[in-house]
Amino acid sequence: MEKPKLLIDGKRCDGRAMNELRPLKIQAGVLNKADGSAYIEWGGNKILAAVYGPRECIPRHHASPYRAVIHCRYLMASFSTLDEHGRSGPNRRSIEVSKVIKEVFENVVVTEKFPKTAIDIFIEVLQADGGTRCAGITAAAVALADAGIPMRDLPCALAVGKIENEIVVDSGKLEDNYGDGDMPIAIAPRNNEILLLQMDGMFTKDELRKAFELAYAAFPKINALQVEALRAHYAVKKDEVGL
Repeated sequence: MEKPKLLIDGKRCDGRAMNELRPLKIQAGVLNKADGSAYIEWGGNKILAAVYGPRECIPRHHASPYRAVIHCRYLMASFSTLDEHGRSGPNRRSIEVSKVIKEVFENVVVTEKFPKTAIDIFIEVLQADGGTRCAGITAAAVALADAGIPMRDLPCALAVGKIENEIVVDSGKLEDNYGDGDMPIAIAPRNNEILLLQMDGMFTKDELRKAFELAYAAFPKINALQVEALRAHYAVKKDEVGL
């Protein structure tokens, strides 16, 4: 396939400015059987996150006497994309993404409160449009909060890209596939601690500085939507019990 033009008249191929996020919607508490859940639509991404636990750790020999063990499974539905990433069942990429998401939450969940248990995080990508790991982290954080699991912060994530020597936030699928670089970042918003940093491509020092400036300007918008999703969900629950 011929490489598409990613910048047209100073705008990105989807009409966005360099620092503009795609439309983002988050809903908490969407699954009745899960302890906590969330649904996110971010651009063309549609992702479900579900959390179970703390509960008995199986197999038992994996349990820790000091803290809860966090398990994470990230999977893309076979119908989520025409790319090979959407093939049925676990693959090398889904195992890698599951591992890095697990490490994000190991740094914020107060696991020492729940020894000898497991906290299971499931992230199912129903439709993929670039930046699914960042959207999955953002949704999973809301699901963990919905489950009432104590965390030191509510993580959020965003991918920063490089296209035709321009730094852009929230890379879409075409920018991800045909751009010159992609850098997923997850942070703890209270102190801006970096929880995830990956890079595909080459960035100069100045480009890295610009990428972080744009990302940190966008993170408060994402975090505000997470908080609002939880507030809206618990407002409904409060009405249901007549408080």
